[in-house]
Amino acid sequence: MFKIISADISFVKHHLCILRKHLMTQDPLTLYKLIVLYMLDRVAFPLTQAQVFEFILDKEYTNFLNLQQAISELTGAGLITAKSIRNRTHLELTDDGRETLNFFQNRISPSIKDDINKYFKENEFELRNEVSVYSDYYKATNGEYEANLVIREKEIELVNITLSVPTEEIAEGICDKWESKSQDIYNDIVKKLF
Repeated sequence: MFKIISADISFVKHHLCILRKHLMTQDPLTLYKLIVLYMLDRVAFPLTQAQVFEFILDKEYTNFLNLQQAISELTGAGLITAKSIRNRTHLELTDDGRETLNFFQNRISPSIKDDINKYFKENEFELRNEVSVYSDYYKATNGEYEANLVIREKEIELVNITLSVPTEEIAEGICDKWESKSQDIYNDIVKKLF
């Protein structure tokens, strides 16, 4: 029993050392990294990089270059993931990122936490809608283009439609229109099928 507990403690100490190293590689950037982690932890959906940048830059916590470096280091350390979908980069917290935040979130001032929580309370619907509806297109093996149109609610895909079209321009146009028309299309499908 004692050996198992000792091994568990050693594992935790080793893991903490690795997490500290990843987080603290550039000490002046630590707060910006923690703010990004805290933001991603406060929502049940991915945020776009633009959404994170908009909040942090509007609050004047730092400048664009420092924030870009912080996000790059967080991604490189495996504390967040960055997935590009068309012209947007979606950011999500990893398990290691969540664990790191749990150890270090006391370094974020209560006023910054309040700003973030207030921002999400006031803007959650718009933020969620912006990332829950997405589209992309690609060239299929048959030479046509396929437009993939998705509506997600948390981790569940409510709609996933793939349309084959003859040209890239049509596929791009469909993807562009999906952003503004997806809710109406979803409502029509539900009304006609149920």
